[in-house]
Amino acid sequence: MTAPVLTEPILTLANVEAAYGAVKAIRGVSLSVAKGAIVTVLGANGAGKTTILKTISGILDPQKGAITFKGEPIDRRDPAEIVRRGLSHSPEGREVFPLLSVRNNLLMGAFTRSDRDEIARDLELVESYFPILKERADQEAGLLSGGQQQMLAISRALMSRPDLLLLDEPSLGLSPKLTQDIFSIVKRVNRERGVTILLVEQNAAMALETADFGYILEHGRIVMEDSCAKLRDKDDVKEFYLGLKDVGVRGHRRWKKKKMWR
Repeated sequence: MTAPVLTEPILTLANVEAAYGAVKAIRGVSLSVAKGAIVTVLGANGAGKTTILKTISGILDPQKGAITFKGEPIDRRDPAEIVRRGLSHSPEGREVFPLLSVRNNLLMGAFTRSDRDEIARDLELVESYFPILKERADQEAGLLSGGQQQMLAISRALMSRPDLLLLDEPSLGLSPKLTQDIFSIVKRVNRERGVTILLVEQNAAMALETADFGYILEHGRIVMEDSCAKLRDKDDVKEFYLGLKDVGVRGHRRWKKKKMWR
């Protein structure tokens, strides 16, 4: 994919730090997301990827640094206010409302809106992306399969009509086929609706194929950034994130002693 040529980012983080009690989760993170792009953050479990998204969306307050969305500061703002400004978050683990119907879960995504006619049109649109949600509209969300709940979580986030969508591990627990389906819709949402996407994903191959630009996070710090096309070609990314291993003339693994970015 070719990243759009744009001058102003829709989102910037400048030296952001956040913690859970005494445990610091992200340390001086700086990144930017160009309007109209898909940007991914890659890293191992515990690297701080989910913490970045929670800090952006207001679930967690940063201890230091600044977060700017559409030219305005949003750090330490109420999450509902951040949603009203045009930023929506589809969290890790889906977090649907299990006892509410599928349709009411979707409508919960539009809780900050009052334009009923437009809400109805957006409902039709997300159900066109994921027809199973229309078929199961009156069913309790907790009875959906994991893949269907992921479709619901993404669609619910889209119901706020965001300019920027934060997606946290959309492929978690899904089959390869469902993962392909989900990412196909993610790309359609980006192309057809112009929604900018910040994606956290452990399936590095899929993320790098989908996104325009990527950051690699280790122990709460950004250690590498580049276009996804260039990241795919970097030896350390191939080795540690794509599972492509260097093999010597005798067929044995040529182990690296350390990553080049350390």
